[in-house]
Formats: sequence, C-alpha cells, structure tokens
Amino acid sequence: MTTFVDRVVLHVAAGDGGHGVASVKREKFKPLGGPDGGNGGHGGDVVLRVDAQATTLLDYHRHPHRKATNGKPGAGDERNGADGADLVLPVPAGTVVKDASGAVLADLVAPDAEFVAARGGRGGLGNKALASARRKAPGFALLGEPGDALDILLELKSLADVALIGFPSAGKSSLVSVLSAARPKIADYPFTTLVPNLGVVQAGEQRFTVADVPGLIPGASQGKGLGLEFLRHVERCSVLVHVIDCATLEPGRDPMTDLEVIEQELSQYVPDETLGGRPLSERTRIVVLNKADVPEARELAELVTPELEAHGVEVFTVSAVAHTGLRELTFAMARHVTAARAEIEAAAATPQRVVIRPKAVDDTGFTVVRENTADGEVFRIDGERPTRWVRQTDFSNDEAVGYLADRLNRLGIEEALFKAGALAGATVLIGPQDNAVVFDWEPTLATGAELLGARGTDLRLEEASRPTRDEKRADYADRRAAKSAARSELAAERKAGHWATAKDEDEDDA
Repeated sequence: MTTFVDRVVLHVAAGDGGHGVASVKREKFKPLGGPDGGNGGHGGDVVLRVDAQATTLLDYHRHPHRKATNGKPGAGDERNGADGADLVLPVPAGTVVKDASGAVLADLVAPDAEFVAARGGRGGLGNKALASARRKAPGFALLGEPGDALDILLELKSLADVALIGFPSAGKSSLVSVLSAARPKIADYPFTTLVPNLGVVQAGEQRFTVADVPGLIPGASQGKGLGLEFLRHVERCSVLVHVIDCATLEPGRDPMTDLEVIEQELSQYVPDETLGGRPLSERTRIVVLNKADVPEARELAELVTPELEAHGVEVFTVSAVAHTGLRELTFAMARHVTAARAEIEAAAATPQRVVIRPKAVDDTGFTVVRENTADGEVFRIDGERPTRWVRQTDFSNDEAVGYLADRLNRLGIEEALFKAGALAGATVLIGPQDNAVVFDWEPTLATGAELLGARGTDLRLEEASRPTRDEKRADYADRRAAKSAARSELAAERKAGHWATAKDEDEDDA
C-alpha cells in the first residue's frame, strides 16, 4: 500500500565550489614560466522540478537530507576543475515551496516547472586568473565558496477543478468511483478516506478533475479530525460540491444542519494570500443530496430541495449505488469548471504592470551596523560581495590576506567604518550573524608610504626622465656655492665671538 505524504521538511545543501590553485609553470631552461594555476569548478545546484509521475512527497519524508555534488579543484597548466552536477528533485504538480519562516518561495504548478532551492558555491580563481600587469606572479589562489544550505518546507496542494466535501461517510469516495476511473477505499465506517483521492471526469468534450477530500467535522479549521490537514487541498479548486448524507441515523444530523456546519468551517479557513488564494466562501457551490436509493432519504431530499434552492445553490439528488442523477451532476460541474477556467484565462490575459526598481548607481552593496553585544561593541558588515570575498580568502597566506584588504578598501569599507565611529582595535564582523568572520580592525596609516603608489609598485623606479650633464654640473656648482656661503657665515660668527672651538677654550684655561 502506498503512503500519501503531502507535507515534509527537506534539508537541502548545494555543492561547494572547488578551490583555485596557485601554480608556477616550469619548463626546461625556464624554471619560472609564470603562473598557470586553474580555477575551481562551481558547485551543483539543488533544483525542484515538476514531474508528472510524482504523486506524493513520501520519498522526501523518508530521506529528507539531499546534497548536490561539489565542484572539483583546479590544477596546474591552466586546468580548470569540473563543475558539480545539479541535483534535480522531482515533485508533484501543485507543490508549494516555503522557507523556514513560512514565506512562499515558489508555487510549482506548470508541467516541468523548476525552482532552484539552493545555489552552488562559486569556484575559486587560480593564480593565473589573478595575475595582472601589477601583480605578475600571485603566490595565492582563492578558495571555493560554500554552497547554500537551508531547510525548506514542501506542501502539496491538489490541482483539482472540483472538490467533494462533507461529513465522514457521506458517500464522497463512492461518488468519485462512479464518476471517474478512480478506485478509492470504500467502507461503512467514519474516516475511511485518509488521503485525497483524485479522479478524471469526462462530460461530453469537457474533461476535469475531481478530488475527494477526507471528511470534515465541526472544528476542522482549528485542527479537529483530519480537516485541517486536508483543507489546503481545496484551495485550488474552483467548484465546491457539498455531498450530504440524507440517510444518516446520527442524532442532530439533517441536510440543512450539515450544510451550515461545513460552511462555517470553510469560512474560518484562510487560504494562502501569497498564492492568490480566494476565501473558500467565494467559490461556486453545488449541493448533492446523496443516497437517494433509500426511500426515506429520497423523501427527505425532496423536502429540503426547495429550501436549499432558496439559498441560491444548485441542488442534485443522486445515488452513487443506483447510478441515478449522475449525468445531470456531471454536466453541471463541467459547466461551472468551464466558466471558472475562462475567468482565470481572462485574468491572465490582462496586462500586468511591471515595476522596475534598479539599484542606485552609488550602491556599494554593503551596510555597516554598530551593535552592542555581551562581549562589547562590534561593527557588523553585511553584504554579498564582502561576505563572498572573506569566504574565498586563505588566511594562512599573507599575500591572500593583503589582497583581501585591498579589495575591501577599494569597496569603501574602511571609510564606512570611520563614519560609523570605529577606532583602531575595534571588533569587526563580516558575514551573517550565525557564520561571521571576526577581525580586529587596524586602519591604514598615512605615513608617506602611500605616496610610493599601490601595493607592489614604487614610483621611484618608474621615473622616465634622467638629468643631463649640464644639469648635473649646475647642481654641483649650486651645492659648492652653498657650502662656501655656509663657511663664510660660520667664520664671521666665530670672529664676532658668538661661539668658540675646543682649541680656543683650552687657550683660555691656560
């Protein structure tokens, strides 16, 4: 027997990016032929894809942890690592993907629709890709970026046009079995149906699907019975068919009371507005008075039909056992389904206003927040680029750390820290709160070294002009004249008695 699972928490992890490699090309008579380290491959993604063969989420309930393949590291001789393979997970049509907070990430309805649940990490650059005119032989490479790892919630909401709702043992499963080729379990005890049953119904040229929703009872919208677990399967249905048992012997049960109780539960259930769900009270209603093969039930149906029609709903008296009244019911459902589909197509054809919000041209892509924690004051830097750069840095390599410092400085982080009030030695965190890298900030000191140019350059070695012979002679003559003037001035001061030499002091002592 196949178990039906329509709600599951899935732990997905994308592949990590492969590390770049620092390598130097070595050939005969050319021991230092330049950098030739290749890049690491990208990690594989975790992709959810609608599959017509998938009908349940049972496989993910049994095996909730899924991980894609990591990218391969680079190698020497400019060989890049292979990308990791994507992990494609088949899901039934109608699967809703939510994050841990309950926000909707995707609604997978269309055939072969896809959603990337976790993106693989980028591969690190090798020293060949990091080489430039200013940095001709980098002695480091970038590490691969870790792939996304998160928990997602998968919820299956049936893609049926018509939903059969009602009390337990009202005959919903029997009705589905005679209207379609579906063969649900049928028995004479309550809650025989534990999972929604779907059947395809043909009415002339119109084909539509019917879902048998497990029995509802008072308090279903608050979690009593099985109603709360399966009311979400009604959200996508355009037509709601109340199946009422006219032959029940339970005290306090009659068609009008049953209808009012179920309508009350439907009104209290709130569909997911982020998916465009309308309140269930706005859906088209059809009332089916079932079990008319019982004489007492048929008499009761004839009695309450005028009262139900006075409420503005269509009423059909049927018998799933005797197969009476089914043709009229089938064509009525087809008529309402056709109207609902036309309304949906008209809404889809209406041009939608597209709002474009481009990023500001001066957007640096990071924020600096000053926080007070139990360990003291910290400055948190949050942004996609600085976080990725930190993750890709090999902190055991001083040159790689210097490269990171240059990148962060060019991004404007040091200036932003000054504006936020950071001082030398302040604690700086880069990255999300649960996985941040901690630094003791030391600002760049302006001591004249910056006048020599960027890291790895020296403007004194790049002077293109040299003094001529005449310029050298003139400079030499100027220096001799300055020395002569200095000697004459010292002699004049000595003669005037402003200061004396050690020899003069010895003569005075004698």
